[in-house]
Amino acid sequence: MGGVVNEDERVRLTAWVAGTVQGVGFRWWTRCRALELGLVGSAANLRDGRVEVIAEGVKEDCEQLLSALRSGATPGRVDHVVEHWSTPSGALTTFDER
Repeated sequence: MGGVVNEDERVRLTAWVAGTVQGVGFRWWTRCRALELGLVGSAANLRDGRVEVIAEGVKEDCEQLLSALRSGATPGRVDHVVEHWSTPSGALTTFDER
């Protein structure tokens, strides 16, 4: 059935967030938004100054998290976000700060 979208489709979002996003509460803020949306995954500082966000859950909820990351309402300053969509692992049970 072409064009029919499963609204409960589960996905994995990996987002790399660049800007002033380390040492400003960004991972904590991201974890709070993810938990509000019922997502599992993690937010981790990378050595190059970016934060890597991995979120698994219903696609619409992952899209809402991505919008929040790009909203300008985050702690610090987000310059840009690179996103990658894939199949969820299903192994994650909570949302961690790393």
